[in-house]
Amino acid sequence: MDRRLFLGLIAGCAAPTPVARALVRPPAPTRLRLVNAHTGETFDGTYRDDHGPISRVMDELCIFLRDYHTGETIQIDVGVIDFLADVLAAVGETKATIHSAYRTAATNAILARTTFGVAENSQHIYGRALDFHLDSKLAEAMSAAREAKRGGVGWYPYSGFIHIDTGPVRNWELNQRELDRLLEFDPSQFRISGHGELTLGASERALTPAERLALHQRLSRAEALSH
Repeated sequence: MDRRLFLGLIAGCAAPTPVARALVRPPAPTRLRLVNAHTGETFDGTYRDDHGPISRVMDELCIFLRDYHTGETIQIDVGVIDFLADVLAAVGETKATIHSAYRTAATNAILARTTFGVAENSQHIYGRALDFHLDSKLAEAMSAAREAKRGGVGWYPYSGFIHIDTGPVRNWELNQRELDRLLEFDPSQFRISGHGELTLGASERALTPAERLALHQRLSRAEALSH
């Protein structure tokens, strides 16, 4: 099977339709230190004061968290910023590296076609999601995010980041065990169904999103090492 076709078939998953979520939060000064993994830019400041979100600083954050592919911005949901700040506070951290924030619909569509794990209706499109890394206490941060029950929490220990959003409350995970389990399968066992889905074995069972992501990451890593 052609490698590009194979990767393309497993590069897709869906996300629930975004919903509005009101976050009740006492007004208090809140400071964050952030690094943009793609641009190298930094943000270090207080985005809340005793009266609530500071408009000028939120505008700065909208630029900092822009779609770095196009430079376009959106009004970032202060709820997801609060979510991040509270998760960091829960584990005694104030600094995070942002791997993904706002994406335009066009950027997201391109990524959805070429990169597994990008939902067609991603919360990133609406400025309601952040993917971030911490230098330490990442697992503790994931647990704190899930306990908060304030939106979606994706745990990617193998890739070293957490996804949070202010959409529906839900959790998912891709761990090393799932990655290793896919190595047990002979590539010849994979088939393309009549509906164009990638399936496994004679039963033509469709791969789960976690399995497709694990397989995509393994193949992408092997391809990178071969160049």
